[in-house]
Parts: sequence; C-alpha cells; structure tokens
Amino acid sequence: MKQRNRVVLLVTLASTGAWAQEFSGFSTTMLQYGKQDVPGFNQTIAPGTEFLGIDGTHLGSDALSLHLYGWGAMDLGDQSLPFGKSAGDLSYAYLDYRFGQANAELKAGRFAVNQGAGVEQVDGVSARTDLRGGFNLSAFFGTPVHYKTQELRPGTNYDYKYQTDVIFGSRLGYRLGTVGEVGVSYLQDGTTKVEDIATPPPVDFTRKQVGTDLRLAPVARLEITGHTLFDVASHYQAPGTPGQSPSRVAEEDYAASYKFSPVATLTVNYVERNLEAYFAGTNLPDLFHLDTPDKIKAKGGTLALGPADAVQVILDYRQTDRETYGTTTRYGADVRWAVPESKYQAGGGFHKVSSPDLLMPTAIPYSFAPALFGMSREEYRAWVMYQGKSFHASLDGIFYQFDDSSNPNLYSKSTITQVVGSVGMNPTANLSVSGDLTYALDAYYKNQVSVLLRTTYRFSIASKGGSK
Repeated sequence: MKQRNRVVLLVTLASTGAWAQEFSGFSTTMLQYGKQDVPGFNQTIAPGTEFLGIDGTHLGSDALSLHLYGWGAMDLGDQSLPFGKSAGDLSYAYLDYRFGQANAELKAGRFAVNQGAGVEQVDGVSARTDLRGGFNLSAFFGTPVHYKTQELRPGTNYDYKYQTDVIFGSRLGYRLGTVGEVGVSYLQDGTTKVEDIATPPPVDFTRKQVGTDLRLAPVARLEITGHTLFDVASHYQAPGTPGQSPSRVAEEDYAASYKFSPVATLTVNYVERNLEAYFAGTNLPDLFHLDTPDKIKAKGGTLALGPADAVQVILDYRQTDRETYGTTTRYGADVRWAVPESKYQAGGGFHKVSSPDLLMPTAIPYSFAPALFGMSREEYRAWVMYQGKSFHASLDGIFYQFDDSSNPNLYSKSTITQVVGSVGMNPTANLSVSGDLTYALDAYYKNQVSVLLRTTYRFSIASKGGSK
C-alpha cells in the first residue's frame, strides 16, 4: 500500500474513535545507551523507541472496535538503524466487527492473519464464521505489508514488491467434537509471473501453498498439534540453470505431548522446512537469503520432571540437519525453582552444542580468505529473580565455551560472557518503570556495555468516568 493510502487509512480509522465509549491503550518508551569496543572501531549506540497501542470499543455499537499499534525510533548517538537515524511504521490499524451469531467476525485495515497456510501481515479485509455440522470458514484478501528490508540487496530483492502484489487465502476447519479440530487451507502471495518481468530476477518470490493442520486430544493426557504446507507453485527457472527437483513440502511442524503423571511430561517434535518455498514471500527476504536454497530437518524432545510450582528439572535434546551445513545437536538440562509463597525464583542450566566445521570467510578486517572453523560449544546459564508487589529485580548470566579457540571469526577467543541485571517498580497500577544493565565480553565486541530504560503507561477513558 502506498504511503498516501496508509495515511488515509489511519485518519479514517482514527476519526471513528470519537464514537468510542471505552478507550484504552499503552505507551512504552525505551531509551538505550551502549558502548561497543570493536577491534579497530568504537561506536556509541543511543536509540530511543516509542511504542503506542490504542484500543477503542463500543464504537456506536457493542460489536465494533478499533485497534491501532505503531512505533517510531530515532538515533540519539551513532547511526544504528539501517535507513538513516530515524524510522517508524504502522504495525496494526483495523476495525473489528463481531456478529452476535455463529462466532462471526469481520476485519478491515492492517492486521495479522493466521489461518493454516501462512502467518501474514495484510492490508485488506478478513472474515470468519462457524457453519453447521461443526465446520468453520475463514478468508482474507488484500496486499502484503512491505518493509524497507527488501531494499537491502537490490540486485536480488528489487522486484519483490512487484511480484507480491496481492495476497489472499482461506481455511475450512472441522471440529471433531471434544477431540479437537482439523483444517485445510490455501494461500497465494503474488500474481505477477517472473518470466513476465523485463529482466527476470534470480529469485521467484511468489507463493502458492496448500496447508493441512490439526489439533487433537484423543485422551486427557495426550495432545497432538501440527501442520503441513505444500508448495504448489510453478517456480521460474532461468535459462541455462541446472535442473532441480526441490521438495514440495514447504514446511512440516508437528508436536506431541504426553503427561505420564502430574510431575512428568514428555514432549516430542519434528520440523522440516524448504526455505526457498517457505520464506518466498517473507517481509525480511534479506535475512533468509532466498538466493541460496536450503532445506532443514529438526527433531527433538523435552522431558519435564517435577511440579512447576516447586523444583523442576527439564531435559532436552534437538538434532538439526541443514542441507548446506550438516548436522548439529544440542542437549542438556535446566533446573528451575519457583514456590508460589516465595517472591524468589531461580534456575540454571547446561547445554552442549556439537556442530560441523565450516569453510567460510573470516570476520577479521582486511582478510577475506576462507577458513575452516567450528562453532561447537558448551553453554552455561544461571539466573535469579525477585517479584514483589511493586518492585522486581533479576540477574541473569550466560557463558559460552567454544571448542575451537583458533576460530578466526572469534578473534582467537574461546569464550563469550554476558551478564544482565534488571530492576523495576510500579509506582501506580498503570505505570511501570524498569532498567536493564548489560555487560558483554566476547570475541567481536571486546567490551560491550549497554543501559536500557523502559517506561510503560497504560490508560483508559470511559464515556462517563473520563480518564482513569
């Protein structure tokens, strides 16, 4: 959506706020100050960020509500933002109408949608309703929300916003009584064919996905959740490019949890992703480097022993197979102590990460020769927290010990240490103030000190009572 259309949308929605009988929201202000001592380079980071959320209900009708959420940031020190020293955006701005029957709902504006295939941010309209016989139906239509991240790598992502011109989808669900629900969904992001662009880009950002999802609890102790996304698009292949047969599974993500007793729960999960298809329409195309297709498979599980309101031990294991990197395993244990009658909580943990050695460019300035290095390590963590009625404090420490002390990307250092202390108070029921002090000593930032101040104020206005 063009900038002028965003402004018209915001003004139109904001004007309806005059009808609101109830008006609530929050304002969070964050000020950060940090000193980073990098080999050959020092930087002072001091960004200020403001988050503002507003909800208006009963807009001339009990069924109509307004929701606005946005943010703005400005650098008070050296530039830390990617597109200058100031930035901001409108994250959500939509009207919501809830009907009195069939659990029906209608949204219009900028909103997030999660209905089977895809978790998207859309400028458009969406609707859902329950049907007879246990069925439910939802659908949305609009344009995908585009961010400036697509401009970070113009050679690859220049045509991203032209390919993904329209986004729409729907989901049909069926409730299995008290057992759970299953669904099937469709998502299409973009209608412009890559071959129709004068100079076809190396990446096809359009998506066509069919999804299935389920949430089942066949017995009281067992719960199964998951979904599968199939890539059904015809991807463009540049002339002369070697033929490929990528997986049609964009994503599989399943988890099962079984409670053996009140103090023992086992959870297992499996994930498979074809990144080229799964992230094809992401708002962060630079982050996932879609010009390097990759596939990931991961499996693992956790075993929680002990009650959550006393001493609990959690054992976990995860194996990740990435096509371009190899197999990485992570396993270990965490111990957590929390007693409802006490204002204190504490915990600690140890994990071992084993990963293959990789041939990649080094991070040493003026040296770009590739080197073989490993990232296998041991991870230690300990934390303690105090939660009072109007005061809270915490201390968290993390320590990494790398096996490969000669890794050039770690500047011949083998450890990373980070300590974070936080204190906060609630002077009133609607106001909270907190501060974090972080000290890090690692390979890249030899010394890194940062301070974060956070203030959150919640407000509400009623038609008769005014501000409160």
